[in-house]
Formats: sequence, structure tokens, C-alpha cells
Amino acid sequence: MKRKVHSESSDCCNCEHDDHENHNHNHDENHNHDHNHDHGGEFNLKNEVLPLVAILSLYAPGVIFENQLHNTFYSIGEYLLFIPAYLLSGWSVLKTAGRNILKGRIFDETFLMAVATLGAIAIHKLPEAVGVMLFYKIGELFQDIAVSRSRNSIKALLEVRPDYANIQTEGELKKVSPNTVKIGDIIVVKPGEKIPLDGEILDGNSQVDTSALTGESVPRRVRLGETVLAGMINKMGVLSIRVTKLFDDSSIAKILDLVQNAKSKKAETEKFITKFARYYTPILVFASVAVALLPPLFIAGATSSEWVYRALILLVISCPCGLVISIPLGYFGGVGGADKRGILVKGSTFLDTLNAVNTVVFDKTGTLTKGAFKVVQIIPSHGFKKEEILQLAAQLESHSNHPIAQSIRNAYEGKIDDFEMRDYEEIAGYGIRAKVENRVVIAGSDRLLQRENIVHDKCPVAGTIVYLAVDNIYAGYIIIMDEMKEDAKEAIQALKRMGVEKIVMLTGDNQAIASGIAQHLGIDSYEAELLPEEKVNALEKLISSGGKHGKVAFVGDGINDAPVIARADVGIAMGGLGSDAAIETADIVIMTDAPSKVAEAIQIARKTRTIVWQNIGFALFIKGVFIGLGILGVATMWEAVFADVGVAMLAIFNATRAMK
Repeated sequence: MKRKVHSESSDCCNCEHDDHENHNHNHDENHNHDHNHDHGGEFNLKNEVLPLVAILSLYAPGVIFENQLHNTFYSIGEYLLFIPAYLLSGWSVLKTAGRNILKGRIFDETFLMAVATLGAIAIHKLPEAVGVMLFYKIGELFQDIAVSRSRNSIKALLEVRPDYANIQTEGELKKVSPNTVKIGDIIVVKPGEKIPLDGEILDGNSQVDTSALTGESVPRRVRLGETVLAGMINKMGVLSIRVTKLFDDSSIAKILDLVQNAKSKKAETEKFITKFARYYTPILVFASVAVALLPPLFIAGATSSEWVYRALILLVISCPCGLVISIPLGYFGGVGGADKRGILVKGSTFLDTLNAVNTVVFDKTGTLTKGAFKVVQIIPSHGFKKEEILQLAAQLESHSNHPIAQSIRNAYEGKIDDFEMRDYEEIAGYGIRAKVENRVVIAGSDRLLQRENIVHDKCPVAGTIVYLAVDNIYAGYIIIMDEMKEDAKEAIQALKRMGVEKIVMLTGDNQAIASGIAQHLGIDSYEAELLPEEKVNALEKLISSGGKHGKVAFVGDGINDAPVIARADVGIAMGGLGSDAAIETADIVIMTDAPSKVAEAIQIARKTRTIVWQNIGFALFIKGVFIGLGILGVATMWEAVFADVGVAMLAIFNATRAMK
């Protein structure tokens, strides 16, 4: 739709411009026990519960009638009930322990469980041996349920992958794979269908569900000429769409890749626990051996059977599975919980880094402001007319996708004829130069005209200014205004309430605009009229002044800010418009384009870290207490089961809070 140009005269002498704003150590090796199903597959609760029912049907009578069974010939009755129950509950643990020993990986939780329970059987503690394996299996079930829940938190996102596209060929529709559709092909999307590829609407209008991409439940109205993205769901009318990107280059394909690969980027806490378990387990094994062998040699009246039993208790208590399971699960829950809120985190390591952020740096255009520019005034000079200036600017900007360029094209109501334009050249950080009807026309910033030694008027104006010159003669300028995002002020206030020490704005816009926005939003400091490389230099200074412990996050629109996003300790991009640069470069992508989500992301990171350290502290404290009780002979095998499986289950339940 064309916009009328407000061309009132201005008394302003000179206008300063802005330029167009520019932009393993694998856990599986340490957590090797087999589960009865593959986590990568669909979790089936029924398949998990049935074996437990069979085990309990053997175990319960054995415990109730233990004395009678024990008094049978050679205790055969006891063995007939407890050994099948032991094998049913512990076969996967025994098998994994044996496999790991053959591979040279001895000291893991399956090894501890196998040695402890086989030792218990050897000293005729059959109910305890089966109890350890049974409750371990129950703990595994709860772990599987928790993992399934955390996977389901991002399952809806993964399910938005389109299965097919209706391609229009020779008057008929053909259903094909989205991967086979080419740029320029016409596809038809019916009501209720997923939009399979990014494209531009050629015919029709509708409402689309963008929740898979943005986390927002309110449908968005789309019309002729607007861009739609793969993964949106068409709610109403039939849409004809010209494909503008291959499926592998679409926003949803990149998002799916992010979610599926996020788990590979582990937080420092996860790496610490993996390393800790590697040393902790063998130390406890050797300590158990010492408990079994040394006291009978040095303590009068100490029996080998008593101290072997204590050593076996120590082995069960020392299993690190509660830590090894619950910590990655806590981070996975945090990543999944963020995804549900339209915040895509590329790995748990970035959640950890967010906790240390004490400086947040914002870009202006498209981040704090909507990037929805509108021409509000045209000031001609040297005999040029307003209509002529706008036409020349529209022709020069006809090849640009920048929001400023789009606003100029929208304001020009005539047909844009770019056939008369030759020698087109974009001057990064300055503007554009081209020949139009054999005249050399330049459009851009105040610095562009200074660079070309063209005398022109200058004065501060609260707006974006595009200067024009024709054949080295100053022709005038166009004033363009941007609109502030509704939640921009709340975003800054929320960060300050959370204790973020410094909030900075870096922009290529002019001093007048930058000063006004910084003052209105309560931003601590700003730098204006920056080229992309100057933004990187400014960020470097902030990082070096922050010291080792303080981290710097940069929030940008991802189009012209890719170098700064890449350099920041945490790069956060506004990805609601499906910017490829945002998804490719950033560590975190905010799909709603709302700056207030930055504070929400930090809040999720802090909550996740709190939960993780709660689990670490709780597990180590309980294990420490019960290890002491076990050595003293106060704790039995049943207390050992609680110290191992009970602690693991409680830690797992706590970890699932990160998803909420």
C-alpha cells in the first residue's frame, strides 16, 4: 500500500543523518547403562510397567514369606523366587556392565550395581540384592518419564516440519516433497495445511498460526504481497505462494537443526559433573575394597561377612547416577522451557553464560524499534522538487531489502522504472551510488556526502535522514521515522530489576535519534553513527572492561549485526522475521521479536542453574551422610537404595521444574 508523503516545509537548516543501519566428551560414555527402550524412540509407559509387575509378583511373596522360604532345603524356595526376579530387574545392568568391562570402561554405575548386588547374593542377602535392582529399575522408569516430558516440550516444534507441498503445474496440483520444490515455483496452501516453504503471497489472504515459530498463539493476518514462512499453519483462505527459498534454507529448517543439535553444546556444569563422576566412582570402589578388607585385619572381633556387607552398601550408595542423570535433564528442561516461550537456545552452555551477563548491548533498528519506517518529510534544495527527489530515491533503493529502502518505495506512488538505472553500487555503511538517466545519483548518510566533498545542510533531526545528491550537487533530504516497540521500555526496566549493571545501545543512526531513544527508554549509555566494524570495536571495549567474570550479551536483528552477534559472549538475535543471519550467527534466537524476552531468557537461565546446583548439593550431602552411616554399620542395604535411587528420583523430579 502506498503512503502519502508529508512534505511540509521545514525551517530546519541542516540535517544530520544516519546511514542505513548495518548488519566431546560424550555423556553417553559416562552414562552407559541400557534402558529398556531407546530414548531416541517413542516412550511407551505400558512396555515399561509390565516387566515391573512381573518382578513385583515374584518379589512381594518372597519378602512376605522370607523366613519360610529361607528354611526350605538349601533355601531353594528363596532362590526360586528371588533369582528370576533379580535377573528380570537387573539383566540390562549386568549386560551393560559386562560390555563396558570388555571395552575398558570399568568404573561406572552399572559396575557398582553389579558388584554390590552379586556380592549381596554371595553373602545370602537375596531380598536386598533384588531390592537394589528393582528400585534402580523404578528410578530408571521415572527418569524415562522425565526425559519424555522434556522431549515433548520441544516436540511440537519438531512436528511443524512440513510433509508435503502442493505445487501448481500445468493447471493441476501435484503433491511433492518440500525438498524438491525450486525457487520461483508456485505452491498452493489450503486451509488447515502447513506452509511448506518460505515465499511471497501471489493470491489470497488468510490468517496464519505462527506459534511454532514465535510461541505466540494469536493468529496473524497475511495478505497479497506479504512474506510467509515455512512452518506457519494456514487457518482460513487458500493461498498461492511463490517460493523464495529452498527448504534447506528456510527458517524452519534452520530452527529444526538448532533444536536437534542443541544438546551437543554442553554447559560447563555438565562437563564438570561428567569429569567429577570419572574420578569419584573409582575412588569409592577402592574405598569399598578397603572397608571390606582392612577392618577384619586390624579390629578385634570384626568379621569379614559384616564388613563385606558394609562395603557392598557403600558401593550402592556411591552410584553417581542421580547426578549424571539429573543435571543434563535440568539443562534439557531449561532449553525446552525456553523453546515453548519462543526463545531458541542453541545449547545449555549459553544458558550457563547468560547467568554471568552483567552488560546487555542493544542494536536500535529492528530490536528496540519496529523497523517499520515511514517517510514523514521531504526537504528539497538547489531547485529540485520533492517528487523528483522521492522518485530518484525510490529508483536507487529498488534493489534493497532494508526497511528504510522499503519505506521510500512505499511512499513513492508512481511506477518504479529501474531500467534507466546503471552502474549500481552499494557503499557499505554509507549509502548507494548509481547512474539514473545519465546522471550520477547518490543517496545515503551525511558521511557519504562528506566523503564525496558535497556541500550540504546539517542539523540534528529526530528521525532517520537520507541525503541525495545529483551530479555532485546537493538535492535535499528525506526524513524517515521509526516506531518504538511496545515492550522496549519494559525490557530495559526488567533487566535493571534483575541486577544487570549496564545497558548500552549501539546504532548507526544519528546522535539526535540515539540520544532521544536512550533517554526515553532509560538506557545507561549509547554510541551513535557507527559502521558495522565500529560496532564490533565498541563491543570489544565493553567486553575488555567487564573483566573475566562479567559477560556481555548483544541483541540485534541479525541482518547487519552478524559480526557483533558473533563476537559477543552471548549473541541474541531477533528472528521473528526469519532472518537467516539471526538463526545462523546467534547463540539465542528470539522468535517473537520482543526485546522483553531477553530478560525472560536470563530468568530461565538463572532458574535452570539454581535447580542444577540444588541437585548437586542435595545429592552430595545425602550420599556423604549415608556413606558415613554405611561405614559405621548403621545403614542397611535398604537405606543404601534410598541414598542411590531415592536421591536420583528426587533430583529428576526437581530437574523437571526447569521446563515450567
